[in-house]
Amino acid sequence: MELMTEETRRFIRRTTSSLLENIGVLLIVVFLFLPIFWIFLTAFKPPQEVFTLSVIFEPTLDNFRTVFGSAYNFGNYYMNSTIVVAVTLLITIPVSIMAAYSISRFQLPGKNLFMFAILATQFIPLIVNVIPFFVMFRNWGILDTTLALIIVNLGHTIPYAIWLIKGFIDNIPKDMEEAGMIDGAGRLRVIWHILLPMAKPGIITATVFCFVITWNEFMFALILTNQEAVTLPVALSYFVGQDGVIWNEMAAAGMVYVLPTIIFMLIVRKQFVLGMSSGGLK
Repeated sequence: MELMTEETRRFIRRTTSSLLENIGVLLIVVFLFLPIFWIFLTAFKPPQEVFTLSVIFEPTLDNFRTVFGSAYNFGNYYMNSTIVVAVTLLITIPVSIMAAYSISRFQLPGKNLFMFAILATQFIPLIVNVIPFFVMFRNWGILDTTLALIIVNLGHTIPYAIWLIKGFIDNIPKDMEEAGMIDGAGRLRVIWHILLPMAKPGIITATVFCFVITWNEFMFALILTNQEAVTLPVALSYFVGQDGVIWNEMAAAGMVYVLPTIIFMLIVRKQFVLGMSSGGLK
């Protein structure tokens, strides 16, 4: 009888612990996703339903039509953000891979000082760089262009990606590269066929972070652009008028804004999780 009582107590403790754990997870999920769910609902609400708590209503696509219509020209801002992100990543990742490989594998003069300089750039507040960039781009005649935003973003993404990718390359044994060279493969072939596949989680992790940094960059886009090269984070502020925030249209714009990030993360989620749990992030 005493044995049964002890088993019952253990069962109660396990059940209680599991229940509390599930409740905690549920609360976290609700806390994180309820605002997103509510924005999603608001994006499809007509104006008269915006300030109600109803979740059952007749959905409309008018908010999306307005956002992409002549009133906002959201499509132009979308294109600007896409161009800035695409070009930034196309330059950042190859340059960072080559730099990280060189730093990891070769004994370069002043390597430690160079790495410290790269790291130091991440501690400089962004606001400190605004005026120098503004003056420089004004003298070059490239204010309010996507080129200016690409240059600014490269200054932040390349150092970050170099540090991140280098950590993964450091964990790849040199013996595998040396074996490939003994078999007659050149340096570039070894990098392409041996190093890159093994460092893929780290490269994808760096790509994800650089994508998020560039896609969400607001301060430089706000100061360095005026009309032609405005990006999505700045364009979202256009939904604040004299009468307050136009919540239904801002929600529609917000849903369109986060959609590429969601799609991108769904595509690379497995490699991203693997990269987050290994290599340079340990």
